[in-house]
This record gives sequence, C-alpha cells and structure tokens, in this order.
Amino acid sequence: MKGVYNRKHTFSIPEGIPPVNESQDIGGTMNSDPQSLSLSGLQGLIRTMYSSKDEQRGVDGTFMWLMEEVGELAAALREGTPKELAYEFADVLAWLATIANVAGVDLEQAVMEKYGRGCPGCKQMVCACGVEEKP
Repeated sequence: MKGVYNRKHTFSIPEGIPPVNESQDIGGTMNSDPQSLSLSGLQGLIRTMYSSKDEQRGVDGTFMWLMEEVGELAAALREGTPKELAYEFADVLAWLATIANVAGVDLEQAVMEKYGRGCPGCKQMVCACGVEEKP
C-alpha cells in the first residue's frame, strides 16, 4: 500500500515502514526492556500504538499536537529538569514520527537521503558551512 497524504487527510501506512519488532510485546503492554529503536522502528511502534487515533486526527490535527509538544520542549529547555527535558524531546520525536506516518513519509529513508552522505549545504561529512548559514 502506498503511503500518501491527500487533501482529505486520510491515513495509510507508508511503504518501507516495518511493523513493530517481533520481540516487542504489542498485545496491550509495553516491552519491559527495549534496548534500541531505529527511526523505522519508532514509526512502526507509534503506528501500532496510535494508528486508529492518528487516522481520525489527520495531518492538521496531528500537526497541532506536534506544535504543542515543541512548545513544551521550549519551556523545558528554559527551566525544566534534565528528565523533563528528555521526556519533551521524546514527545517531539514521537509526534514527528506520527505526522510522518500520517503523511506517508519514511523518516529513516528521508534522513539517509538528505544527510547520509554529509551536509546537504556544503556536501562535506563534517559541515564547513558558516555558522550564519542554514545547512
């Protein structure tokens, strides 16, 4: 099934996003000892946990939740504890994975295509762009 965002804000599972790893318990409880999670794994995990809600919410609703979490991250950067900061980063990443799912984007593939060979601005593995430039 081709994952595509359309104007009706429908949800479809993007191609190339694998299901949750078989070692993860998806029968209603969370895996008690996850060791690591790839971007594709995160998208699969989020899809497994929330796809029915995401389908109803659509891109616009999901984007608003993402922006709310970015605001909470900004507040945590200013005055949060290290644990609060870490949790807000996790929330932003989870909502980014959610909107990528809804929009039909494979984050791991997109990141590899754009950054896998170095800085997209200067084409170097260690960015040589000026500080004022946006690589």
